[in-house]
Parts: sequence; C-alpha cells; structure tokens
Amino acid sequence: MLSSRKHITLSYILSAALVVSGAAIFTSGQAQEKKQNNRPPELAPTVKVPESPAQLEPATYSYEFSQPQFYIHHIIVEHDAAGRGRIVLERLNDGAPIVEPLELSAAALGRISSLWQALRFLDSDEDYQSDKKFPHLGTMRLRMEQGTRRRTAEFNWTHNRDASALANEYRRAADQATFIFDITVARENRPLDAPKLMEQLDTMVKRNGLSDPRQLIPLLRELKTDERIPLIARNHADRLLKKLQK
Repeated sequence: MLSSRKHITLSYILSAALVVSGAAIFTSGQAQEKKQNNRPPELAPTVKVPESPAQLEPATYSYEFSQPQFYIHHIIVEHDAAGRGRIVLERLNDGAPIVEPLELSAAALGRISSLWQALRFLDSDEDYQSDKKFPHLGTMRLRMEQGTRRRTAEFNWTHNRDASALANEYRRAADQATFIFDITVARENRPLDAPKLMEQLDTMVKRNGLSDPRQLIPLLRELKTDERIPLIARNHADRLLKKLQK
C-alpha cells in the first residue's frame, strides 16, 4: 500500500515537472517570437535629389536709378552673391561717369539678400509699380540674373514693402560710395570742401542714410589726422569716429 502511494506521488511529480517544463519552453518560444517580431523594418536607402543646374549657377544683382533732372541723375549698383561689384554714378555737367568698387558689409549684404529672397524675384511676375505714378521721383529698376534666367522690374513708386526696402538699401550704398569719392577728391585737390562734406556725413549717419557707417571707421581715422584738410573737418571726423566706435 505504501509502495503504491509512493508510485502515485512520483508519477504526479513527474507529470507536474513535465507541465512546468512545457510551459517554460512555450513561454521562451513566445518571447523569442516577440523579440523577432519587434525588429524594426529595414529602411529604404535615402535618395538625395540633385539640385537643378539653375540653382547651382552664380547669381548677379543690380539696381538702377535714373532721373535726368537730378544732380546725381543716374546710379547703377551691381554685385555678386558675395556683395562685391561696382557703383556707377553720373552727375549733371560731369564729363564722365564715376565708377567706384563696391564691397557690401556682411550686415548690409544680409539685409539685401533677405529682401531678394522675400521677393522670390526670378519666380515672380509681380508688377511692383503702384496705381499712382510719380515719374518726377525717378525710375528704379531691379534686375537679377542666374544662368539663363533673368528678370527686370521697373517702378517709380511701389506699395511692395520688400521692393521699396531693397531700393532704399541700394540708395544708401550709393550715398556711402558718393561720400567716399567726394572726400577723397577733397583731400587731394579741394580741401575746403571737407567741412561741408563732414556735415553731410553727420546728417546721413543721424538719419540712417548709409549702407553701413562702420565701414567708414578706417577712413575717419585717417581724416582726423590729415593736415591737408581744415582743422574743423578733422575735429568733425574725430567726433563721428567716437560715435561709431561706441
């Protein structure tokens, strides 16, 4: 009787062990299956879309102003994407145009580039001319070329803020170049013009009428010690220098 009970108990223990072992194997198999199923799907290789040839071509930009009755009656500003180019000025009764090299400061170039981008100039056909026309103020032309693409927009008055701001940026660059040319002539040949030119410069600085007045710091350092021009002009240059260096 005792032997029979031991046999039954042993059989029960072996059966239970087999059940536990089977459950463990089943659970392990599920875990492996889940682990395999959780593997992320392989991603397709990224294909880089090449830029179009037009986007790779260097761009050139220009601004033109003309009003035959103005003292400075014709202005052309041309530059590349780095801000390097030239400024052409024509004055009444002058025999030949004034041609000066242009190098926009990083700050001025940043503003100008942002305005061209805001206009989406080559992709747009917007007419910037307002309904009201003011030809006595002069005609302005914005032009951009990139590869085979080119566009010119002409207006004498506009309600487009970006086009108006862009024209003003170029006008400030032209006024700054004009001052540099005039003060250079004064230092070499017409020193008595220097005091008046310094007054004009002071006015332009006060009304934010220059492309980047800090570009003039090296020139002002020279002017404050240049004995070829009157003392009043040298002192004025020194005052402006201190103001710009603050």
